[in-house]
Amino acid sequence: MNKLPTWRYLLEMVRYKLWLYLLHGTLWGTFNLSTLLAGLLARAFFDTLTGQAHLPGGITGVIILLVVLAVCRVILMLTAGSAEIMMRFTMSNLLRRNLLRRVLDRPGAYALPYSIGDAISRFRDDAYQAEDNIDWSDEIVGQGLFAVVAFVVLLNINARMALITIVPLIVVAIIARRASTALERYRAASSQATSEVTGAIGDILAAVQTVQANGAEGRTVAHFQRLNEQRRTTMLTDRLATQALSAITNNTASLGTGLIMLLAASSIRGGSMTVGDFALFISYLSFIADFTSGIGQFLAVYKQTGVAFERMGALLGDAPLSTLVEHAPMHLKGSLPVVPAPVHRESDHLDHVEARGLTYLHPHSGRGIAGVDLSLSRGTLTVVTGRVGSGKTTLLQTLLGLLPMEKGEIRWNGQVVEDAATFFVPPRAAYTAQVPRLFSETLKQNILLGLPDDHTALKTAIRGAVLEHDVEALEEGLETSVGTRGVKLSGGQVQRTAAARMLVRDAGLLVIDDLSSALDVETERALWQRIFEHKDATCLVVTHRRIAMQRADRIIVLKDGKVDAVGTLAELLASNAEMRNLWQGDYEDSVNELI
Repeated sequence: MNKLPTWRYLLEMVRYKLWLYLLHGTLWGTFNLSTLLAGLLARAFFDTLTGQAHLPGGITGVIILLVVLAVCRVILMLTAGSAEIMMRFTMSNLLRRNLLRRVLDRPGAYALPYSIGDAISRFRDDAYQAEDNIDWSDEIVGQGLFAVVAFVVLLNINARMALITIVPLIVVAIIARRASTALERYRAASSQATSEVTGAIGDILAAVQTVQANGAEGRTVAHFQRLNEQRRTTMLTDRLATQALSAITNNTASLGTGLIMLLAASSIRGGSMTVGDFALFISYLSFIADFTSGIGQFLAVYKQTGVAFERMGALLGDAPLSTLVEHAPMHLKGSLPVVPAPVHRESDHLDHVEARGLTYLHPHSGRGIAGVDLSLSRGTLTVVTGRVGSGKTTLLQTLLGLLPMEKGEIRWNGQVVEDAATFFVPPRAAYTAQVPRLFSETLKQNILLGLPDDHTALKTAIRGAVLEHDVEALEEGLETSVGTRGVKLSGGQVQRTAAARMLVRDAGLLVIDDLSSALDVETERALWQRIFEHKDATCLVVTHRRIAMQRADRIIVLKDGKVDAVGTLAELLASNAEMRNLWQGDYEDSVNELI
């Protein structure tokens, strides 16, 4: 993937809310301007005090102006700070919004290229780095403009001393330029080490039972400690290099200031500079010193921001890198837009679904499905079975567009489906994955997932999923929080919650991947019976369980990604001994019932 220059990203972020960016810069610029005025007032005060100038209001008038200026500066600081908070929040959340949008746009069965913890690190830390650079950019420009103004004023006071003030700036620019490559390398290593730690945290928390069952607690902790030590070392190097550059630039500016003050003292003794001129010189010299140290730090931040954009860009997949800074509404104020519930249209009514030559091969393994045909009629149950790795789940995901179809054609009621991913959604189709995912919300919220709270539809879905007695047994019923990934529920309850989620959408086609694997025989029988109480129910199911196969109108057996046999349960069991051996090898717990 080609890199975009960092300034391109920053420019698009600025253009997104140009008025907010300009407001932020103007407010801080006005604040800096007030410092220029404070220097002029300080010169007037000291010159009036020493009798070298005579203002109409005298010293009292100057003091009053200084007090008024101080109050205005406080107001300006608070206002500018509020604008800065809004600008920073807006800019970083544009990046996060686009990253999340791209993650959601990926084919649903595609895994993220990094662990969840690593991805969160990119969402959080790298977006913050970009936000920080935007904040620096207009402030450093403002500092530069006022430094130029201060330099011109100092030239009029003492040209020789003014020229000396730019020496530290030249030195800092040279140092920052030479250090930039190292800073970029250190930040990349530090960010990667942080991602590995956050990724490990996610992996460990998700695999606590596996770790305990294998007695690997000690080795897991030791591995985590090694990752943390690596992170500590790389972050220490990164921080040390950044702070070293900051110290060098600040001290270079301070040494220049000290030298100039010595020269200024000599000029005062010689009578070529008044006390007021000296006060003004020192006041304005701070602008140049601040800009000198600031430009060095800005160059370091700019290099580190390039690393952040590169890391965020890696989450975009095949999307253009410009997607990261694409302008889009975020609705930060007012009510959120209403998400309409799925509307049933006449064309959504399922009569027949047909797929021809479905093909998808996983890029890393080369395995998948090739040339698979499907034919599903309304009111039928079609079961897909086969050995582990035969392509069962891949078939379902390719049909639904969760994996991008490489070859083949899908027709819904005779009409070609151009984009399966957007077509096979409620109310046309609903899908329950092999491993259902629940959220850390209430049971009701996990079932509805944003749908309007229709009591009748919810009650019907809960009964259809054989979940009504479980709901009654829960302390708070449907309002019970299920915990992270449904940890407070049993495996069977999680599967039936996923079934209720599917049923409440009242879809024409139900696509189910091994839904009943954690259910006992009686619960499974009741589940299928209730689903098919509706004569229009159309199901495509991956399973090897006897109850579903006995109900099936058609069973498709996959082998190495291709259709090996098609028929009813009786036809397939009677076909040949090889088929019986196939099932016995993979499904030992149910083969006796099948035979």
